[in-house]
Amino acid sequence: MTKSNKMELSLEQREELLIVLKARFEKNKQRHNDIDWAKVQSKLEAIPAKLWSLNEMEMTGGEPDVVGYDEEMDEYIFYDCSAESPKGRRSVCYDREGLESRKKHKPENNAMDMVTAMGSELLTEEQYRALQKLGDFDLKTSSWVQTPADIRELGGALFCDFRFGHVFLYHNGADSYYGARGFRCSLRV
Repeated sequence: MTKSNKMELSLEQREELLIVLKARFEKNKQRHNDIDWAKVQSKLEAIPAKLWSLNEMEMTGGEPDVVGYDEEMDEYIFYDCSAESPKGRRSVCYDREGLESRKKHKPENNAMDMVTAMGSELLTEEQYRALQKLGDFDLKTSSWVQTPADIRELGGALFCDFRFGHVFLYHNGADSYYGARGFRCSLRV
């Protein structure tokens, strides 16, 4: 992740990111039927902190793309749409508590701290299932998803993957981490 005191990109960085996002948007129209890129771009340009968050998602391998529009809130919804769980976000525990509870072989980071630092949110199980309706994701990897407090209080955390044409929801200790498990983000603009 890019370290910066302010959540703002330079003009050159903004322009480069918008080119990447527009190309992905146009290449994957099935993810966002009836959404006009010009309106998305206008929103993005009006909120520099959201562009910064999308850049963080992009820099860690998420390949963010528009997956919907919330008419009531007047917000475009972005999810990480990389084929597999983003490479720059794998081998992490679920949260800080899970990380600190490890006695040996601690990973460098945890999903919840990273997602917060990026200014985005961890996908919920429902969002993960919605993402799978737009394509096949996590055929070889898995992704942490938001975990209900009662499960987390008992030391557990949830993750999903897509195998055999179905989404599977699993549990693991929040302190666990694997090279093939990362996390996906959502962002509203």
